Amino acid sequence: MQLTVHEGSARVVPVGQGIPWSGFVVFPTHRRVKMRKLRFTARRLGRRFEDWRADRISFGEFDASVQGRVNHVRYADTWALREKVLGGFVWGPEAHL
Repeated sequence: MQLTVHEGSARVVPVGQGIPWSGFVVFPTHRRVKMRKLRFTARRLGRRFEDWRADRISFGEFDASVQGRVNHVRYADTWALREKVLGGFVWGPEAHL
């Protein structure tokens, strides 16, 4: 196959430490979302939620943002994480003032 190792970007580490890949850290038994991706997602969804509450975007646009983020992080073990992030939003008639 004539593969070559790129000296500047290749690292040899034990698989127990996890391998960063496409926004995740992949372990032999599971995947986690990178911390910087978690912070970005929480901030982004918070801004989108406030935009919806202030009528700057429609609920459809906000829902699309949520669905896109959930779709990405669902490939890792993130059930409790999704509950925590999405549980911080106030849903119902009082949410949209």
